[in-house]
Amino acid sequence: MNALSPAVEARRRRTFAIISHPDAGKSTLTEALALHAHVISEAGAVHGKAGRKATVSDWMEMEQARGISVSSTALQFEYLPAGSQGATGDGQPYVINLVDTPGHSDFSEDTYRVLTAVDGALMLIDAAKGLEPQTLKLFRVCKSRNIPIITVVNKWDRPGKSPLELLDEIAAEIDLTPTPIFWPVGIAGDFHGLARLDATGNPSTYIEFTRTAGGSTIAPEEHFSPADAAAHRGEDWTTAVEESTLLAEMGQVHDEELFLAGETSPVIFASAKLNFGVHQILDSIVGLAPHPAGRDDVSGTYHDLEDDFSAVIFKVQAGMDSAHRDRLAFMRVVSGEFERGMVVTHAQTNKPFATKYALTVFGRDRETVETAYPGDVVGLVNALGLAPGDTLYKGKKAQYPPIPAFAPEHFATLRAASLSKYKQFRKAVDELGAEGVVQILTNDLRGESNPVMAAVGVLQFEVVQARMRAEYNVETVVENIPYTVARRTDAASSPELGRQRGVEIFTRQDGELIALISDKWRLNYLQKELPDLTLDTLIAD
Repeated sequence: MNALSPAVEARRRRTFAIISHPDAGKSTLTEALALHAHVISEAGAVHGKAGRKATVSDWMEMEQARGISVSSTALQFEYLPAGSQGATGDGQPYVINLVDTPGHSDFSEDTYRVLTAVDGALMLIDAAKGLEPQTLKLFRVCKSRNIPIITVVNKWDRPGKSPLELLDEIAAEIDLTPTPIFWPVGIAGDFHGLARLDATGNPSTYIEFTRTAGGSTIAPEEHFSPADAAAHRGEDWTTAVEESTLLAEMGQVHDEELFLAGETSPVIFASAKLNFGVHQILDSIVGLAPHPAGRDDVSGTYHDLEDDFSAVIFKVQAGMDSAHRDRLAFMRVVSGEFERGMVVTHAQTNKPFATKYALTVFGRDRETVETAYPGDVVGLVNALGLAPGDTLYKGKKAQYPPIPAFAPEHFATLRAASLSKYKQFRKAVDELGAEGVVQILTNDLRGESNPVMAAVGVLQFEVVQARMRAEYNVETVVENIPYTVARRTDAASSPELGRQRGVEIFTRQDGELIALISDKWRLNYLQKELPDLTLDTLIAD
């Protein structure tokens, strides 16, 4: 198949993140989407139950043991809806770049990085729990970045809230109007199928699903006309019609322009565990979501899809394959065509970077990629010197805005349990810090053997210890230190701040000077008594 121009290839791409509160079913849905795209033949179990393989997206031992995602994972696969001629009208499949993100709030910084690299989001809501604090936070991040959101109400096979109640929650809590495109037939816990809603919001087809053993294979579908659905499902169908008609009369009908503007969110009800509604989610991604577009760099220069190659690094991850011990930098192609082996420029250092080892990634599995286009996510192997937020380009210079670091809330020292492992310990600290697993802070008083880890959540400390043990064979000791607030300062202010009680000055790995302060009351005192000193807030503070 001959490649088309970058702009035409971009029309085939859909680059998406899956975001939600912990335990809403992100990893299960990721597998279900891959199953329906025929990338895998059988879905595993997120919790790795006996006799069943673990999910393809949760590859870390810690993730499989706890049943949570603690790192983002990129999956790329092709999908062509039944009867579709594809985005370019020639029958070529769509290319979906799907990024599964950490579910736990302790890893929200990793999720934020992912949101800088995608064009849309699937927001999962647990049918029983509705909107939760982390869900609300992520909704707001998406809206602030103008990322269109498709809402999926998951776990409809279990008892939960009513569909109207869930939509009321979304409308009340977030400045976003939910517009259902598939409405459930059967209450939560008694899920029969979905009513497909037409352009006026009225049911046009009933899709009934049949359970398969353990939900490990694609659920068969049977389609009914509205009249046949009424005869087949009786009161359940009547209720679905009444509820969807009520919403249509209230104006909650899908409008593509409003969706792309971030004012509305199409809603689908599903059960990822049973593979109910997953086919409809895939069709909605390719049918409704935006394809990649060009963007401005820090100088205000617009980079069109057809311009020279440029890309943004949004994630650096090591330890995905213990047999290779490599370091993978995930880049999102912004413009032009990427060709493996091309020598590009690292914008932050102006140094050349060779791309001999470039991969597409499916969980832990990887394949060599020869070409990539705007919207694609490509892994660059052994990408030493690259960090989240960096730009790579060829030809026309590009440097995209950096990815801001979150304000840490937890601080702890890290040291090797044995001095004989000091060399491996220092290597691990440098590499994990460069990945952004935690922020690494140092000063002369504590020395390099006792760096301070700064994190959004304490689980990040556990990840550092687990990865040091598994990847570097280093046992570590973590001790909390009595600070709760971090502020950015400068060389002129740091000497006086360092003399203040309850303050300690550090240098972050990126060179920024950071003041750690005992508590917010001490911060208020410093700002009142020493107003000329620099104490700048960090993002998400």
